Formats: sequence, structure tokens, C-alpha cells
Amino acid sequence: MCDAGDGGGRAVSDDIEASHPEDVSDPVPGGSKLRRRLSCLAGVVVALAVVAGGSVWLFHDELFYPFGDSRACDGSNTVLPGVISAGGVPIPTDASEIHYVTEDGRAQVSFLSDQMPDYLHRAGLVPEGQPLLDENYGSAYALSEEESERPEGLCGPALKGPAWSYQTTGPGPTVNILVERSPTTYSTFRTPARVIASFDIR
Repeated sequence: MCDAGDGGGRAVSDDIEASHPEDVSDPVPGGSKLRRRLSCLAGVVVALAVVAGGSVWLFHDELFYPFGDSRACDGSNTVLPGVISAGGVPIPTDASEIHYVTEDGRAQVSFLSDQMPDYLHRAGLVPEGQPLLDENYGSAYALSEEESERPEGLCGPALKGPAWSYQTTGPGPTVNILVERSPTTYSTFRTPARVIASFDIR
């Protein structure tokens, strides 16, 4: 492709050389052909670099995250499914900014959600019709409004105080839920609230 034109236009080139030899002389034998090939090679290198760069961007998640899962934090040794369940109950469908770390058969998952009341009811942590911040079903977590916390190994934003803690008490897998509470209203969560769910992996 880069050598095209070497043969078909030779007669015209010979005429030019015969009429004006001083204009077309090349001090280096074969220099013009060499320059064309180098130019072609440079174009190929640039094209390959563009393709390689695009591939790295396209597969960024697969290259730089455990298991190719952008939700997984460094050090995780077990991949979680696309729909994460804490204690057998799927986390809210509106969950966003999801991050998790798995180690020694236990998972810690951080996410944002406006649907935590529904999750707490589905998980059996708070009965329907009962106050969310009732000490019969949970307790205030030792985190002031000026403080924040993120468990070791878990990536992503930290959970801000104040917070409320829930824990399963019956038979079955142990689940701990920590939810950001509203700093202005004692009876509600932040909107949205950051949640940290800790549970055993079956």
C-alpha cells in the first residue's frame, strides 16, 4: 500500500529526470522509497497505538478490578453475584455506588439507597408498622455527626454519622446492617442513606 505508484508512473518520472535532472536528484540512493516506507510505518504504529488505547479503555474494569467487577475492592477473594443478597434478602433495587470486600467467608457491602425501610421489613429486622429507629429492633451506633467510618478493606465513600445499627437475632446467617440516620430528624434515615451490610457468604 505504501509503495503504490512506483511502477505505473515510471515513464513520466523518467521524462522529468531527463529534462531537469538537478531537480530530482537524491543524494542517498533509494532515499525517497525509504522515506515513504518510514512514513507508512509511522502511520501503522500510530494506528496500533490508538487501537490498543481503545482496548484498554473498553476493558478497563476487567483489567484493574478483582474478578473484572468494578464493585469489588482490592483484597476480595470471592466474587458476589450481580444481584447481591444480604442474609438471603436482595439489597434494594435502587442501590447505587455499590462496593464490596469479601474475605474468609464474610462480605461487607456499601451502597446508597432510599429504600431501606422496605429492605428492613423484607429482612425481618423491623416488623411492618413499627418505627424504624426503635431500640426493640436496633440501636444507635457510636458515631457522631462529625465522624465517619469505613471498615478496613472496604473501598468507596465512608458512612457518615449519626447511624443506626440492626442485627439478626434468630436462626440463620448473621446479618449486620448499619444505616446513616438523618442528622436533623431522629425518626428517619438520610435521603439517600449510605448503608454497610455485613453478612456471611453461603
